Amino acid sequence: MAKSEVSGAAESRPGIKRARVAPTRTGLVRQARRINRALAETYPYAHPELDFESPFQLLVATVLSAQTTDLRVNQTTPALFERYPTPEDMAMAVPEELEEVIRPTGFFRAKTKSLIGLSTALRDHFGGEVPGTIEELVTLPGVGRKTANVVLGNAFGVPGLTVDTHFGRLVRRFGWTREEDPSRVEAAIAAIFPKSEWTMLSHRLIFHGRRVCHSRKPACGACPIAPLCPSYGEGETDPTKAKKLLKYEMGGQPGQRLKPPEDFPGEPAPAQVPR
Repeated sequence: MAKSEVSGAAESRPGIKRARVAPTRTGLVRQARRINRALAETYPYAHPELDFESPFQLLVATVLSAQTTDLRVNQTTPALFERYPTPEDMAMAVPEELEEVIRPTGFFRAKTKSLIGLSTALRDHFGGEVPGTIEELVTLPGVGRKTANVVLGNAFGVPGLTVDTHFGRLVRRFGWTREEDPSRVEAAIAAIFPKSEWTMLSHRLIFHGRRVCHSRKPACGACPIAPLCPSYGEGETDPTKAKKLLKYEMGGQPGQRLKPPEDFPGEPAPAQVPR
């Protein structure tokens, strides 16, 4: 879409204009924090969408979540953890048998190799416990900074930025950075927000990316932060059409967790998820 077409689209929703990217560093920080506050009001219940009851379960579930949905992982992990409840159990798994259990998540051979490898490392080098630092976590097979930050932020309460595809897409649309490399994106956003916001900022951006600000067809006309967004108009601006693009609870459908924790106030009641 040409820039002139984008500008015209931004005017098609009454009262909404494309916000400008802040020209100064101070302006950028202020704009970014305004968007974060607006997202906090929109998603006060934002949380990790993987079911887990321990750091080990979260670590395994996050590895499995690559190239699939959290819902698919949540449908798979109950049988997985019943069969292999500890790192010691998973380290001793017969690869072909583990592959069959996690097959629904896709790329099951590579994921099986990672799960057995990281479980073996936990058993042999960390006493069967998931370490609580990013330096140690990234030494585990199949664990990069994104996975490590998910575990740190949600299992240990250590602030971290989860730079997945949704996070990267939104920070570029908001004009917070032009970087594409996840490590550089992480560094750029870490410089804008205090550490205390990192984990929840990640949840909010990922929630918004999954529900409203989609990759191919953002629901601009139904976006709660449209007045703040410098990319307003890249997606569908007609409110009626945009509303049909909303996903999960924003579109009247269930989220991805099958066992939502009880400590997320304001979270919509879970609907029955078809198996």
